[in-house]
Amino acid sequence: MTPRNFLVRGLLAGLIAGILTFAVAYFAGEPSVDAAIAVEAAGESAAHSHDEGTEHSHQDGAAEHTHDEEGGTEVSRQNQSTWGLLTATVATGVAVGGIVALAAAFALGRIGRLRPSQSTALVAALGFVSVALVPFIKYPATPPAVGDADTIGARTTQYFVMLAISVVAMIAAVLLFRALLERLGTYTAVVASAAAYLVVVILAGALMPTVNEIGDFPADTLWYFRRGSLMTLTTLWGVIGIALTGLIGRLYAQESATQARRDLAASL
Repeated sequence: MTPRNFLVRGLLAGLIAGILTFAVAYFAGEPSVDAAIAVEAAGESAAHSHDEGTEHSHQDGAAEHTHDEEGGTEVSRQNQSTWGLLTATVATGVAVGGIVALAAAFALGRIGRLRPSQSTALVAALGFVSVALVPFIKYPATPPAVGDADTIGARTTQYFVMLAISVVAMIAAVLLFRALLERLGTYTAVVASAAAYLVVVILAGALMPTVNEIGDFPADTLWYFRRGSLMTLTTLWGVIGIALTGLIGRLYAQESATQARRDLAASL
């Protein structure tokens, strides 16, 4: 079982995950995005209604002129929510699937006495927790109408710092598990390494800045948006993990059967 075997199957699993993730994002996420855009548009309309006189007319004319000028290059909302979303989910799925597959190939034989399918499932699960779930808990997704445009850079940096801390802490936890496995046994090693990871990410989450720029945005719309985002992330990682585990398990069974036939032929 070579890294190439893993990579090819990871790309296939990512493709499948991308298509299914698109379906979940479209039906579970896009309605809340539309609702958030409607809230933003309503807020802009209310702000414009307070302006009066010549200045208001001039500003409207300039805004209309700018909109017309940029109309040729704008991507319609319909395309964003269909082909654009599909392209994004498939590209992300293939990329994540390839990375998970290579990580699973590297982990093969290095995490206890697990079969290839078992170690692959474990790598996918740990990847979901460290790359998707923990950063999302600290800095959950926000719809277009939420947040100050001037703080986008700072918020993005904070998210990726939390992501880096989570990934590094997970790698350290796996190394700690390997170091404790022979001396303390599987159960104690798992508990100790999991506790160490939780301590690091909880402490990091408590010390890192908190983002609170929701304002008077409707709470139900925000909840549905974040729920849809988490469902989309879970679908992506879950399908990759399930599909890749199945593909690697099938490959292992085929190679084991081939090797058994060879051994049998050599013994005759």
